Amino acid sequence: MTVHQLSRQEARRIAVRAQWLDKKRPTNMIKTIRHLTMLQADGTSAIAPSADLVLWSRIGSSYSPAELRTALENRTVIDLRGMLRPCEDVALYRADMAHWPGTGELVNWKKSQREWVKANDACRRDIIRHLRANGPLTARELPDTCVKPWRSSGWNNDKNVTMLLELMVQRGEVAGAGREGRERLWDLADRIYPDDPVVPAEKAERIRNAKRLRSLGIARARGPECPIEPGDVRDVGQVAVIDGVAGEWRVDHAQLALPFAGRAALLSPFDRLVYDRQRMVDLFEFEYALEMYKPAVQRQWGYYALPILYGDRLVGKLNAKFDRKSGELRVDDVHEDQPFSKTMAAAIDTEIADLALWLKSEFT
Repeated sequence: MTVHQLSRQEARRIAVRAQWLDKKRPTNMIKTIRHLTMLQADGTSAIAPSADLVLWSRIGSSYSPAELRTALENRTVIDLRGMLRPCEDVALYRADMAHWPGTGELVNWKKSQREWVKANDACRRDIIRHLRANGPLTARELPDTCVKPWRSSGWNNDKNVTMLLELMVQRGEVAGAGREGRERLWDLADRIYPDDPVVPAEKAERIRNAKRLRSLGIARARGPECPIEPGDVRDVGQVAVIDGVAGEWRVDHAQLALPFAGRAALLSPFDRLVYDRQRMVDLFEFEYALEMYKPAVQRQWGYYALPILYGDRLVGKLNAKFDRKSGELRVDDVHEDQPFSKTMAAAIDTEIADLALWLKSEFT
C-alpha cells in the first residue's frame, strides 16, 4: 500500500486546487456545483447568500444568482436538507431515506427521533394530506396536530411542524420546493425529486465518499459523525500522512504532483475550504469562527467576516457589509493574520472591488 508523505503546503495546495480556488477559474455554474457536490443554502445576507458567494468566489463577477434560481426552479439543482445538490445526486440518498433512522443498533438520539415521529404520526399524515391537496406550502401554513411537542434547549423548542418536516425530509416524504420570501416552501418529495433508480445504500455511500474526496482533494479517513455532510471519506482515495498533523488522511491521487498557481479569493464562512474548522486548523493553521451569533462586544473579526485566501494560505478576514439601498459595500476592517505584502494587498483589494461591483449589479 502506497502512503503519500505530504508537507502542509502540499496538502493546502491540493485542497485549494480541488476546490477550484486556484488561478484557473471555472466558467460554468452547473459544472461547478457538480464538482463541489453541494452548496449550503444559508440565507444570511450581510453581504450575499452563502451559495451565491461560493459561486462568485470561483467563477467571478460573470456569475449571476439568477442562474442558481433558475436551476432550482427547473430542478436541475435540488435543496436536500438545506444543501443545494445536483439533481442526479439525490438518488445517492434515497436508500438511506428508505431505512430511516438507520439500520443496526441505533444511537440514543436516533431512537428518540424515531419515537417522536411515531408519537406524532397523525400530524405527519395531516401534513402529507395538506401538501398533496395544496402544496407547495410554508411551515406556517401546515397544521400542528402534534400530541408530543419537540423539546430542546435551543431555538427549535416547540417548533413541532418545522422539526417534523426536517425528519420527513430524512424519511424521503417531503422536500424543499423553493422559498416564499425568507420562508422555505415544502412539497411532496415525489413531486420534487427525479425518478432515477435508487442506488443501493453501500454503493451510494462509497460514491458519495469518492465525490467528496474529489471536491476536497484531501480529507481525513475517519472523523466525527456529521449527519448531513460528513467531513471524512472512509477508505476511498489513497493513504496520506501530513507532516506535523496527526492521523490518517486520504488524498485524491489525481491531484498529486499537479502544478499550482494561486490567487486571492474572498470566501463565504460556509465555504467547504473552511467549513470543517478542524481541517482548516490542521492544514492552514488559521484561526477563525463565525461570530454572527456572538454579542457585538465579543466579536474579534466581525458579524460575517469573510476568510481571505491568498495562494495556498488563509491570510486574514474581511469585515464588511453590503447596503442594498445604496449599492455600497462598506468595509469596516481587513484583519491581517500576517502582514500583507504590496502584491498581496493589491490582489486582495482587486477582489474586494470586484465583489463590490458584482453585489451592486446583482443585488440592487
